[in-house]
Amino acid sequence: MIKYTPFWETLKKSNESTYTLINKHNISSATIDRLRKNQGISTVKIDDLCRILKCDVENIIVYESDS
Repeated sequence: MIKYTPFWETLKKSNESTYTLINKHNISSATIDRLRKNQGISTVKIDDLCRILKCDVENIIVYESDS
C-alpha cells in the first residue's frame, strides 16, 4: 500500500503549509484530503509537490506491504 507519511514529515520541515499549498501553489483541497486518507493521487501532483517542497519522490510517498 502506498502511504503519504513522508509527505507530512517533509511538509513540517518546509516553509510551506497545507494553506500555502492550496492558496499559493494551487494544490486542490481534494488532493490534500486524498493525501490525508492515503488515497491515490496522480504522478503529476507528486511531481508538483516535489517541485514545491524541493524534495525527491521518496520524501512524498512510501510503499508498505499489507502483510
